[in-house]
Amino acid sequence: MNPLQWTFREQCLAGFLACAGLLGFAVYTQLQMGLEPCPLCIFQRLAFAALAVVFLVAGLHAPRGATGRRLYGILAFVAAAVGMGIAGRHVWLQLNPPPIPGCGPPLEFMRETMSTTNVIRRVLTGSGDCGNIDWTFLGLSMPAWSLIWFVVLGGLALHAGFRGRRTS
Repeated sequence: MNPLQWTFREQCLAGFLACAGLLGFAVYTQLQMGLEPCPLCIFQRLAFAALAVVFLVAGLHAPRGATGRRLYGILAFVAAAVGMGIAGRHVWLQLNPPPIPGCGPPLEFMRETMSTTNVIRRVLTGSGDCGNIDWTFLGLSMPAWSLIWFVVLGGLALHAGFRGRRTS
């Protein structure tokens, strides 16, 4: 029952299920609990979705060679590292809110009026609503939990990709 001893396929599919569950919880909190995601939350969801896709493809493909497994491990870790950066920035904004909080324009408006690079730059600088803490569990905010999950899933990806081959 030790997940670190599962096969590459099992670990990748478990990573996919974890990402799918986290995305499902995010949608639940938005639709049922009324928590509107800020732009950084949306980018974290995109990072979880990218990580889920890599885990799913890796789990379905389950290459026999070490090169293929390592490539999937690196791709998944890159997606997780992007998520770590975004979630880390979000946690930092929550711990150090701007002196004059102000809500920025909605993401849809920014996409229509700005170039893609300007939208990304604007979102990653964060707005006043990114500093709000609307939900906590065990004293940690949702971005803090996202950061923890990105670290765990990134570690799982590297472990699955770089350990010796194991069969069922």
